[in-house]
Amino acid sequence: MKKVCVIGLGYIGLPTATVLAHNGFEVHGVDINEKAVELINNGQVHIYEPDLDIMVKKAVESGNLKASVVPEKADVFIIAVPTPFKENHKPDLTYVEQATRSISPYLEPGNIVILESTSPVGTTEKVAEWILEERADLSIDENHEKRIFVSHCPERVLPGKILKELIENDRIIGGINEESTKRTVEFYKNFVKGKILETNARTAELSKLTENAFRDVNIAFANELSMICDELNINVWELINLANHHPRVNILQPGPGVGGHCIAVDPWFIVDAAPETAKLLRTARMVNDSKPYFIIEKIKEATKNLQNPTIACLGLAFKANVDDLRESPAVKIVKELSAIYDQTIYVAEPHIEDIPKDLLELNVQLVKTEDAIEKADVVVLLVDHDCFKIIEKKALSNKIVIDTRGVLPITSNIEVSMTI
Repeated sequence: MKKVCVIGLGYIGLPTATVLAHNGFEVHGVDINEKAVELINNGQVHIYEPDLDIMVKKAVESGNLKASVVPEKADVFIIAVPTPFKENHKPDLTYVEQATRSISPYLEPGNIVILESTSPVGTTEKVAEWILEERADLSIDENHEKRIFVSHCPERVLPGKILKELIENDRIIGGINEESTKRTVEFYKNFVKGKILETNARTAELSKLTENAFRDVNIAFANELSMICDELNINVWELINLANHHPRVNILQPGPGVGGHCIAVDPWFIVDAAPETAKLLRTARMVNDSKPYFIIEKIKEATKNLQNPTIACLGLAFKANVDDLRESPAVKIVKELSAIYDQTIYVAEPHIEDIPKDLLELNVQLVKTEDAIEKADVVVLLVDHDCFKIIEKKALSNKIVIDTRGVLPITSNIEVSMTI
């Protein structure tokens, strides 16, 4: 196992490829984004993750990492492509299937194919089926001389700490058969310091979905609580702080919704698999998906007596201190506001340089934080970036402030303030 081919060089694939390169593997990364491939081959990055740029540069200079738009032969193939959902929250495995079929011509007996993409139960088995459709000469049967090995090893990392957690976190590995599991375990032992937990492919798939569904349900509890507190005129932040003093209570913090590719998406895979049984998971998803619209209604209520109000939204990312906008409730809120108000919506997002494509044609302008606040009648904090937490009280004087994360300084000279 000297050479690894990583399909998909996004938020998981590129850090994984980089870590492998730093551990002595010859890594061939593949992505359909030609600009990303060019940047990587020049020792640069197209996504933000702390220290990733430094590590990619070193990996490329060492000769252990190169990128291309087409695969190459390797000992191990890792698929790390998106798994979004289609209409009615049906899983979309198009990218996984395309990636699988793209590597099939390069597979040789003894190769290991690892699906790291978070996937519905049964996807790893489909990967094996797609390979065999393309390569009738290969087999997954025991003792077959042209046998290949197929496993699932879901990523379990936190944006902002990916490079560290790829190495230190425990990993779950489930093969389509016992030998696939064991061979995949031997591969991950080369660079993972955390525990490596063995199971089967279907259990490994559901384990990742379960982890994110658990988080989603707990966030939904906090978000629903914030809406109840608004109705009852109670400060939700104080309430949660008090309740969490109970030794067996740990309520999470509410926000404007749930974003990111994992928590906002994965529970739907379970609901789709067991629609009549997954009642709580469906309800949690509906609560979290409704929260952005609750925030929008609060903004409309706060501005009803203002003529042509100017609104500044602080934050576009799906969570604090990252540049990842995938499934971000903040982006959804900004889009809706642009349709409601004719005036320019000013947005401050210090972790990106350019306005996202889906906001380009709208009345949305990306500006510095201080400029957004200065121009605004209404300041809406949507993401609790550290840089927003140090905004001075005087900057918010005579502003309508709607704080969805409970981090802005609230003073008596703020005309209206809400923490929801």
